[in-house]
Amino acid sequence: MKQSLHPADLDLSQCTVLVVDDSPDNVALLTTLLQRHYQVKVSTSGTEALRVAMSHEPPDLILLDVMMPDLDGYEVCRRLREDEATSGIPIIFLTGLMSSSDEKRGLELGAMDYLTKPISPPLVLARTRNHLLMKALRDRDHRRMEMLDREKQLLEIEQLKTERLLLNILPSRIADRLKRGEKDIAANYPDASILFSDITGFTELAARMPATRVVQALNGLFTRFDQRADRLGIEKIKTIGDSWMAAGGLPIPRPDHAELCAEMALGMFEDLRAFNRDERLDLQIRIGISTGPVASGVIGYTKFAYDVWGHTVNTASRMESTAESGRIQLSASTAEAIKKSFRVEPHGEVDCKGIGSVSTFWLLGRR
Repeated sequence: MKQSLHPADLDLSQCTVLVVDDSPDNVALLTTLLQRHYQVKVSTSGTEALRVAMSHEPPDLILLDVMMPDLDGYEVCRRLREDEATSGIPIIFLTGLMSSSDEKRGLELGAMDYLTKPISPPLVLARTRNHLLMKALRDRDHRRMEMLDREKQLLEIEQLKTERLLLNILPSRIADRLKRGEKDIAANYPDASILFSDITGFTELAARMPATRVVQALNGLFTRFDQRADRLGIEKIKTIGDSWMAAGGLPIPRPDHAELCAEMALGMFEDLRAFNRDERLDLQIRIGISTGPVASGVIGYTKFAYDVWGHTVNTASRMESTAESGRIQLSASTAEAIKKSFRVEPHGEVDCKGIGSVSTFWLLGRR
């Protein structure tokens, strides 16, 4: 049946009407009357009517006699209304029982209409068309509601995907603020720690490896770093080529941010050793950490990115770039913050581009 915006345009010619009557004369009369307008099926008993109504091609409407030899029409109607699959089929009783109590009983059982014999052809046609039209409109509305429900479910799925994507690229608190429609998200942190790491000699190694192998290696190693950061409460900021950057103490401030970054750095070497063993590689990394004030915020219009800026960030970057392969270099501020929990060793003054001479320390391990 085609969908239409106006009831008058609905095509009912493909609707099926089931005539249930044990009288051959009534069946012949109703069949001749209806088949010019609809598809017609016939059942001569209540049991057969139930079988046809509950088939994989149920009728769109049933004209149902009451007095039949096996199951009477009332019982047929009751069973059809109790079954969810057939409860929506309009039933019109067409019977010789004329008392108001009989009509009341039929309507209480769930029939849509009650007509008495002898048959009035115009009345049968009018009532049949009206109830088929109402059913068609209900079916159309039901299909529309199902379509809306599916669209709503798809929209919810896409929304979940978007939220998960935001959580993958942004801290959860920042993602929540973006979802609330906030703009120009930025904050200053008087005390945080920044960690930079870099795979030493990776450019030369990557030149000798297929591109897919390069991606697999970076993804495999950085995934281990990401998982460790999640466990420790470290906020991964970004990756740039073969560099991995994270922060402690933001966007949620916490007093142990320097210790967390030190723990993260030592754990990264454990992850690297396991990765090299599993992948039969010999990658090496160097790490730099600095502690101090940091500014952070969200940048971008079509592609969001959470980033950090400031002297502390620049110093952490220089701590990494001037560190020896396989070692963790700290600024003096970080060394001071973690010295009670970790073993540190003075490394001396290091000339850092754009910053000048900086006192540095090696992180040796946990106390």
